[in-house]
Amino acid sequence: MLTAPKIGGSKTCPSWHNRALATILSLKEAVQEYVDDGNVMALEGFTHLIPFAAGNEIIRQKRRNLSVIRMTPDLIYDQLIGAGCVSKLQFSWGGNPGVGSLHRLRDAVENGWPGPLEIVEHSHAGMAAAYAAGASHLPFGMLRGYLGSDLPNYNPQIKFIDCPFTGERLAAIPAIRPDVTIVHAQKADHRGNVLMWGVVGVQKEAVLAAKRAIVTVEEIVTSLNAPPNAVVLPSWVVTAVCEVKGGAFPSYAQGYYSRNNAFYKAWDAIARERDGFQDWIERYVFGVKDFAEFRRAVEAGASV
Repeated sequence: MLTAPKIGGSKTCPSWHNRALATILSLKEAVQEYVDDGNVMALEGFTHLIPFAAGNEIIRQKRRNLSVIRMTPDLIYDQLIGAGCVSKLQFSWGGNPGVGSLHRLRDAVENGWPGPLEIVEHSHAGMAAAYAAGASHLPFGMLRGYLGSDLPNYNPQIKFIDCPFTGERLAAIPAIRPDVTIVHAQKADHRGNVLMWGVVGVQKEAVLAAKRAIVTVEEIVTSLNAPPNAVVLPSWVVTAVCEVKGGAFPSYAQGYYSRNNAFYKAWDAIARERDGFQDWIERYVFGVKDFAEFRRAVEAGASV
């Protein structure tokens, strides 16, 4: 395993992003060190570069009472919720893209299984504004939105203020500031600088807003050779880098592999009933030691 000097990355650092270098760790070590029970946690990725390997490792380590945030919670959060890791979800859309509902999310909301789930719902624009505010270390985000919507009746975090310059009525929502953000990217170098390109959502803002950031990558290289319009996260905003090949599976990583649509379709039946979901988690998450073994088991299994 490649290692870098552990100059920064402490959970007790006195101020955000006060780290000189990211630490290169295994994913198991990073979750053990930087994800605690009760954390506010964001696992971001929009269609592309979704950090599934990290989600599986969090389940495997049986983290509990997590307050999770994501603009578009899909299968990764369905798994975390069904495994009993999550007590609160802040989001703007939830579903199995192109397939249907998230049955474990629905069961938790409607029936409290495997435990009660508090939900805080926003619009996509509201979540983006809240992440941008957190990344800028501002107390709240503003946007032209929510007027005429029912969401303010159900989400007390949504407030309205008057612009001091124009008098325009604007929505205000609290900044998102996770204890830990986890994202997946294509590359990192030996110093912990991270490169991602392709369809990028709010990963950059989610990392900048967080107290700690774990990034799983397809490979660690000597030089990033960043192309135009790519995103580079400097090592001083990253706590730990973990090389996990295929770590976004079944989503895709541009330049490395395609989306596994069959997995998303199969998930509907797997997660629909509690017993089927629990059997799958026992076999493919608790029954394997890491994500590489998970992928081998999935490819050999008949259920996905």
